[in-house]
Amino acid sequence: MRILFIGDVVGRCGRSVISNYLGSLLEEFNIELCIANGENAAGGFGITQPVAEEMFAAGVDVITSGNHIWDKKEVYEYFDIEPRLLRPANYVDSLPGSGAILVPMQKRGQALIANISGRAFLDQLDCPFQTIDRILEAEGKDAKVRIVDFHAEATAEKQAMAWYLDGRASALIGTHTHVQTADERILPEGMAYITDAGMTGAFDSVIGFRPEDSIYRFRTGISRSLRLAKGNRGINAVIVDISEETGEAVSIERYSAKML
Repeated sequence: MRILFIGDVVGRCGRSVISNYLGSLLEEFNIELCIANGENAAGGFGITQPVAEEMFAAGVDVITSGNHIWDKKEVYEYFDIEPRLLRPANYVDSLPGSGAILVPMQKRGQALIANISGRAFLDQLDCPFQTIDRILEAEGKDAKVRIVDFHAEATAEKQAMAWYLDGRASALIGTHTHVQTADERILPEGMAYITDAGMTGAFDSVIGFRPEDSIYRFRTGISRSLRLAKGNRGINAVIVDISEETGEAVSIERYSAKML
């Protein structure tokens, strides 16, 4: 099974890459399942129903998210009708939405897609380690292919989760920092891993936003609204091949391209 995981889609610029180029990428690389992190897809903060449906229509099968998923309040009701939009599972159960979904594979069975959030330098949610244990034991018990989006800030926390899940998950893809890392590998027990898939949006930016706004914040210590950057569109993603028979990853490859 070949999976394309797209790094955090940021604003209209990122969505335009998805709308204009995703179809050809899916065909070129014979992708069977496409996952994209969309927590910044609507104006750089959060996601809405029209934005999610635009991404689904372009070829995304499942949208994962992170700490910004709650920024657009209309998403609360959308969770009730769209199971393909995930939020980190370790938020409290009283919030709407789910942190995992089973999707049918083309050849046989189902694949589990799970979304969890880290706690280092982020909100102090339920323990992500205990949360993913519960997901694997419940929703994932009959799924050999198991893909986890770990939305976390700290590299050490992501690496710790990777070693914790090696042999129990097919792939652990890190998101949140918007900077693609160069540490993709297959761990000893067959799990594909990368610390961060990167972002899809304006490459001439500071994590998708205008550089001058971030420079002002860092130079002065005063908060200033971040405006989306527009120039030099591009995509960061990873392509993962997974054996449907064993659930082990066969390969993981970074993908990065500018799309002017």
